[in-house]
This record gives sequence, C-alpha cells and structure tokens, in this order.
Amino acid sequence: MSTEFHLKAGAAARDAYALDIDPARAGWGHSALRVLDLPAGGHHSFATGDSEWIVLPLAGGCTVRTDSGETFELTGRESVFSGVTDFAYVPRDARVRIDSGAGGRFALTGARCERRLPARYGPAHEVPVELRGAGHCSRQVNNFAAAGAFDCDKLIAVEVLTPGGNWSSYPPHKHDECRPGEESELEEIYYFEIAAAHGTDGVGYQRVSPSGHGRGTDVLAEVRTGDAVLIPDGWHGPSIAAPGHTLYYLNVMAGPGADREWLICDHPDHGWIRGTWPDQPVDPRLPLYEAPAGDAR
Repeated sequence: MSTEFHLKAGAAARDAYALDIDPARAGWGHSALRVLDLPAGGHHSFATGDSEWIVLPLAGGCTVRTDSGETFELTGRESVFSGVTDFAYVPRDARVRIDSGAGGRFALTGARCERRLPARYGPAHEVPVELRGAGHCSRQVNNFAAAGAFDCDKLIAVEVLTPGGNWSSYPPHKHDECRPGEESELEEIYYFEIAAAHGTDGVGYQRVSPSGHGRGTDVLAEVRTGDAVLIPDGWHGPSIAAPGHTLYYLNVMAGPGADREWLICDHPDHGWIRGTWPDQPVDPRLPLYEAPAGDAR
C-alpha cells in the first residue's frame, strides 16, 4: 500500500506551519489545510491568494485581522476535546494577520474558489452539533462549515469526535464522481488529534481502499496526533479510535462542482450497517460537549 497519502506529524511542515497541505503538494485542484502553532504573544501574517480560508482554533484563542479593516476576536478553546469553538472566515485576495496573546494552535482550512465572499465571524453557539450513527458506530460531528451550516464558495469543513473503541467514517463511503443528486466530487483531508490517557498518547487507524476511480488510493495507516491523510478518491473508512482514547479528526473538502454539496455513496458491501442503527442507542458518552448557549465573544 502506498504511504504518499499518509503524512506523519512533521512530514509536511513548511515555514511557519506544522502542517502545510496545498493543492500543489497534494496533487489536486482545490483543498488545503495548514496548522499554525503560535507562542504567547506570537503573530503570523499570510496572503489568502486564490483561496477562501477559515481560521479555526484547535487550542487557545486569537485575534484575526484583515487588510480591509475587519477584526475578529476568537475565544477559542482549551483543546479540540473540550468544546466547540468560534472561528473566522476570510476571503480570497486578502491579507490576514493572526495574533495570540496566550499562544495556541490554529487550523487554516482552505479551498480554491471563484467568488470573493465577505469576511465573517462564526460564533460557537451557532455550530450545529450532530450525533451520527449508533452503538459502536456512534460519533459526534461539529458541522461548523458544513454545506448547509455556513456559507462558503467551495470549502466544506467539519470536526468529528469518536469515543475510544468506536468506528467512525463508517460504513466506508466515497465522493470521487460527479453524479448529480447522488454523489459529489470532493477532495478530502483528514487531520488527526488523539486524546492522551493513562500516560500514553494513543493511536487511531484509518483505512482508504480503491474505488476504481482516480488515483487508486489505498491506505491502512496508524495515525497519531498531528498526522494527516489525503483522500483524492476511494472508499474511506473506517476511522478507528483505540479503546480509552477519543479520536478527533478535522475534515476539509472541496471540489470542482458548481454546487457546494456533500453527497456520498456507501460501499455496497457495508452500507447495510445503517439499517441496524435505529435499533441501537447512541453511545451514552456522547455528546462529549455541546455548543454553548450564547455568543461567547
């Protein structure tokens, strides 16, 4: 199996970024992800270029400023396992500065786009928190930039939290063909963080198998905090959380379609599992947390 799609922590670091995946590095056309670590009092500036971006705190808070004069104060959070965060959307063809008084780690989820939408603040209390699946397939999805939750031109991004011992991204599914009304063509990045427990950092597992389309992506990876997996095509799932360790991943998606939509096709050998969910309870450990009741700014 190829390892070019599994980027271990640090393998895709560049300049100021602990992780920097752009379309050129990924070998595709649209999706991008950067992870930025800032010390206390640190700052970073970047040009958005031909892409729209969301600044998403993974740990800590920050101030986001654009060259058009917008300023967004992001409260952030202690970690991805502690709560829903607020975020800032910044458009293409802009310059952006991020300042963090206390320091932190920030994801920049991006997508090449055509329209220049206004810069905006995304409050944590407006993030839809979804419980998906049931039984050992239960997981939590924070739909902060899902297609129906927040307006972007091309970018789709969500967070998924899977309790230890559970499988998510299951049944395996794909979105590598444009089939109107049935499936959308989307490149996808998975970025992982894993909750430590009993003095160990923990691991997770990610599977991607060839669908017969595109590059024949074939991955069976042991993933750790800071790792990423590129999915240009193929059946992806399961994402497996080791017992005792909650698995977090950030999904970043974009594609060439005129409509911004997330339409998936289940693997024909495993789609039956959905039919078992109505007879099972959702894992009682979920939700790990809910969106706050009001604006935390």
